[in-house]
Amino acid sequence: MTRIKIGLPRAMLYHKYHVFWENFLNKLGFEVVVSPETNKEILKKGTTLAIDESCLSLKLYLGHTEWLLSRADHIFIPRIVSLRKNESLCTKFMGLGDIVRNTFDDVRIIEYDIDATKIDSELWNLIKVFFKFEKNIFKIISAYRYAKNEEKRHKRKELLDQLIQIENNDSKKPTVLIVSHPYTTYDALLGKPISAYLKSQDIEVIYADIAPTEKVMELSEKISHDLYWTYNKELLGGIEFYRKKIDGIVFLMVFPCGPDALVINLCQNKINDLPISVITLDELEGDAGLKTRLESFADILKIKKTKNGKK
Repeated sequence: MTRIKIGLPRAMLYHKYHVFWENFLNKLGFEVVVSPETNKEILKKGTTLAIDESCLSLKLYLGHTEWLLSRADHIFIPRIVSLRKNESLCTKFMGLGDIVRNTFDDVRIIEYDIDATKIDSELWNLIKVFFKFEKNIFKIISAYRYAKNEEKRHKRKELLDQLIQIENNDSKKPTVLIVSHPYTTYDALLGKPISAYLKSQDIEVIYADIAPTEKVMELSEKISHDLYWTYNKELLGGIEFYRKKIDGIVFLMVFPCGPDALVINLCQNKINDLPISVITLDELEGDAGLKTRLESFADILKIKKTKNGKK
């Protein structure tokens, strides 16, 4: 029997939740089709499809979705409204399904809600959506629990590996904390080349999004008591979690992200003990100027590290 193909665009929150999503869908017997790493063709297509005011991440999402249309039976697009009470997410995560429906004709979407302001749990919403594919509710519950356990295991390993990396640093290399959302940090066209270039400059690179969730939510209060964007709070807490272990911070933001711009400005005003570099990425960004900026920042960190070492 031919399995139903469900497409996952390798963009936006895929980079944060892919372990859960892929394991859940595979466990239910679907064939998961993931779009390829971002490339210039996907960027070009997404830019053509999106309205000019869209952020770069949304443009990439549409490019990845377009790639999947002829290769998958359905596109999996969770609608994430809120993860905690009195907190919110960027509206693009709430409206992704509607944006895709209004961009492509005859697209078939599998969508479920995650909204902490409502009574329905994530599991119950998944049961309601997937019952039309799988009539055995216990199988859906089992797949959910299995996928959540795999996600927890993956996160624990990521955190342990990063902590070991920090401990194993011989202190000769300056350590830079990359502060950006996973869909920027781990995108092949956006964040990965920046991390790779910093490493080529003999810089140790670690990531703010790899940190214990509950701990960083608590630590974020040291920088801001008022912030209500959940994913930005997690990154602020990540800065505090690693603050004594790093020599500098590189903020990556896509143009034109309002919440990120405000949060970065807040950090620049409140963090006075570490060098900070802010990289704004858009579809017109050239490699040459970016590499020059990163090389200069790496040199500053090395000089500072050498001076501190002599004290």
